[in-house]
Amino acid sequence: MTVAKAWGGRFHQVTDTRVEAFTESISFDKRLYAVDIRGSMAHATMLARCGLITSTERDQICAHLDQIGEEIASGQFTFRQDLEDIHMHIENALITRIGDVGRKLHTGRSRNDQISTDLKLFTRDAIDDLDKLLADVQRAFLDRCEVDAGVIVPGYTHLQRAQPVQAAHYWLAYVEKFQRDRERLADCRKRVNVSPLGAAALAGTSLPIDRQMTARDLGFECVAANSLDVSSDRDYLAEFIFCLSMISAHLSTWAEEWIIWFTTEFSFIRLPDAYTTGSSIMPQKRNPDVLELIRGRTARVMASVPQILILLKSLPMAYNRDLQEDKLALFSSLDALRPCLELAPAIIAGAELRRDKIAARLEDGFLDATALMEYLIKKGVPMRTGHETVGRLVAHCEARGIRLGDLPLTELKEACPLIDADVTSVLGAANAMKALQSYGSGGEQPVAFQVAEWKKKLS
Repeated sequence: MTVAKAWGGRFHQVTDTRVEAFTESISFDKRLYAVDIRGSMAHATMLARCGLITSTERDQICAHLDQIGEEIASGQFTFRQDLEDIHMHIENALITRIGDVGRKLHTGRSRNDQISTDLKLFTRDAIDDLDKLLADVQRAFLDRCEVDAGVIVPGYTHLQRAQPVQAAHYWLAYVEKFQRDRERLADCRKRVNVSPLGAAALAGTSLPIDRQMTARDLGFECVAANSLDVSSDRDYLAEFIFCLSMISAHLSTWAEEWIIWFTTEFSFIRLPDAYTTGSSIMPQKRNPDVLELIRGRTARVMASVPQILILLKSLPMAYNRDLQEDKLALFSSLDALRPCLELAPAIIAGAELRRDKIAARLEDGFLDATALMEYLIKKGVPMRTGHETVGRLVAHCEARGIRLGDLPLTELKEACPLIDADVTSVLGAANAMKALQSYGSGGEQPVAFQVAEWKKKLS
């Protein structure tokens, strides 16, 4: 037995095959099969409890839905273009197997609320999965804090050397970024976790369904209060895709930084062979291709943000077929991002800081200049005066090819009589780093405190 098109009753002509090819979505929405079956089982259970089908019919429906799901998972299920989407494929298979009992499944719902339910279940699962992957990336950076304990690196602004910080301070910066990503996803999940099921096409139904029941069975926090709104709502998808774009931006920042650090000019880091590639013509090359592709895939993720927003911007209430295209933005961004998160922890764990190279040039760039200025402030010098004084000293040292720490105390006192012998406590990169003491700074004690805090949070 084969079911006719779900909407075919009032039509007299068959659909042009070119229209079938143009309107199909099975080529990409078949990956929703598991959540579609999950939603249909909850709906069938509710119909039975409300007396709209019998418990025997519910058991028949659920047993065959299980079977259909197993066939799809094992690759034994046949997909057809004329059946349009995954929803009709599953319903058609069900009716073919159990006849009129299968025809009862769609009681009290529309493909509109069915599709929205599937998308929300899929997005919710994706959020939970991404949260675990982000936590793995955070742990990889946190583990580096112990591996690189005591290592001092230059901090940069404008890609110019600025102040010295613990290497662990860099790693914790990424832990913080990915924590915000996790928090954004958790907040987005609240708006995803609202059940659309039972809103039907747009106006609800006159049948005695129980929307709270299906919401509970599917793990939704609550039920959408306006059937017209929820039929057209894809805000949560736009929000989710934006969250993905922020994650990709943070991954790209990390990749860019390590690509630079991996150059001969910087030589700060050594990447594991397993995550680099060679050149077809230059035998000496080791290229950071994986990091470059992580940076490159950011384009695909970020491009999905305007794609979903432009799709939504001019749609009248409620459902419009344009929304079939929403899944393309969702799948494209998720599929580009997820492998990046899967690879990142191993790259982070496997890399090595080139301590000798970093130490050899650590005193270049006057990383202690700000510490010297703040030393003067503590002695009572106004900040702007101290800034100007140290600026002149830096220019003097540059002209002579020496460092601030190389200046004799007499010359320092000529620049500012308030400078004493204790000035050596802030000169040099190591001393300048140790002088940092404010909460959240890159100094020894503040970093040690944050490492301990993050170990508790991520344990």
